[in-house]
This record gives sequence, C-alpha cells and structure tokens, in this order.
Amino acid sequence: MSQLWKGTKRYALIYSLFFKNSLIALMEYRINFIFGVMVELGFIVIKLSYVYVVFRVGENINGLTPYNVMLFVGTFIIMSGIYSALLFFNFVNLPELIRTGDLDTYITKPISLQFITTMKSIDISFAVPNIIGGIIVVVIGWNQSGIPVNLSNLAGYIGYLILGVILTYSLFLLPQLLAFWTVKTNGINDISNALFDFNQMPMTIYNKLVQRAGTFLIPVFLLTNYSPLFLLNGLSKLQMVWGIAAPFIFLILVRLLWKYALKQYTSASS
Repeated sequence: MSQLWKGTKRYALIYSLFFKNSLIALMEYRINFIFGVMVELGFIVIKLSYVYVVFRVGENINGLTPYNVMLFVGTFIIMSGIYSALLFFNFVNLPELIRTGDLDTYITKPISLQFITTMKSIDISFAVPNIIGGIIVVVIGWNQSGIPVNLSNLAGYIGYLILGVILTYSLFLLPQLLAFWTVKTNGINDISNALFDFNQMPMTIYNKLVQRAGTFLIPVFLLTNYSPLFLLNGLSKLQMVWGIAAPFIFLILVRLLWKYALKQYTSASS
C-alpha cells in the first residue's frame, strides 16, 4: 500500500509539472490563448443553440423539460472542455510520434510511456470557457428543474462526471492505438469526434437500439448523460452499476492493448 501511495504521489507531482510547463508555454504566446478562448466561446454559442431550439418549441422531449435538457447540454460543454484541454491534443499527436520515431525519446524516460505520451500536454484555453460556461448552464437547469441541492445529488453528479472523464480517456485512446499498425489515423479522429458529439443532446432522443449500443457496446452515452440522468432519477440499478464498472473495464482494456501495441512498435533507431 505504501508503494502505491508513493507511486501516486510521484505521478501527481509529475503531472503538476506537466501543467506548469504547459501553462508557461501558453503564456509565452498569449495571443494563442486569447484566440483559443474566443474559438471555444463560439462553440459554446453553437451548443447553446440546441437549447434555444428546445425552448423555442416549448415542448417536452421524451419527458424532459427544456430546463432538464440544459443539464445535459451543460454537462456536455463541461466534458468538452476537459477532453479538449487534457486529452485531445495528446491523443492526436500520438500517431505523429509513432510515424516520425519521436516516441523513442519518450521510451528512454524513467516514467510510464503511456502516461507521458497521453497526458503531457495541457491547454487551459479550451478548458476555461467550457467549464465555466457549462457550470453556469448546469446550475440554471438544476435550479429551474427543482432538483434539491444536497450531498447525495452533488456526489452522484460529480462522481459520474469523474467516471465519464476516465471512460473518455480509455474510449478515445483505443482507436489511436491503431497508429502502431497504420500510418494515418485522420479518419479515426473524425469518427471519434462524431461519436463524442452524440452527447450534445440527451440519449433519450434516440431509439432504444441506439441507446443500448451507446450504453453497453460502445458506451459513449456514459460520458455525459449519466450525471444529469442521476439527478433526474433516470438510471436503473443496472445502468448505475454499469456506469461505475465500465470506465475501469475499459481502462484495463486500453492498458492491455497499449502493452500489446507497443510490442509492434519498430524503433526509428532499430
């Protein structure tokens, strides 16, 4: 247990250094930070257009009021910021590291190769507007939906949000591992982005077949739908258990596939 605690502290310290270095690099080119914030603000406006349409129609969607829908859209915006800031650029850069052989320089580091290549770069310009904007949308939807603000609801919402981050890491790193066998993964990135965007609206708008596939086969709906569904008492016991188990199952799966894929890597110096 003490070794696990020491290892956790070590990687937490290393990740804090990643964050510090990324922030320093970002501040050196502040115009990029400003443009990044502006671009994300534009995307937030586009995402909120879905809410506007729902309010304009003024009808419930499969039992969800317009304010209920705000919970889903706000959670999606928060997750978009977290994914873009912490994971996206690391994932899309992985195929280039493999293609050019720059992965060799990371292999020599006394640290987990998967950790350093998938979590090294952090861009808060994408996180700040999305997380702040998403929280505002969620708070409005939460309040207007009449949902009690208590420890149980807060723990459930935040808990499933954290589980969603873990699953996002695993689910969207998996297709990038194909880069160990193929040269280009642009098409994979497009498909991954399309799957992520399925969460822009509540999963209940889709038919039952799509809901089941997006929950149990490729559990993309678990990323942002489970937190608001928990608040609305929309999760069955099976779904609640699966929402807790799936992130760790896929985390183990991506770790095993990473080790297997690394065996297929041909070093640029070999």
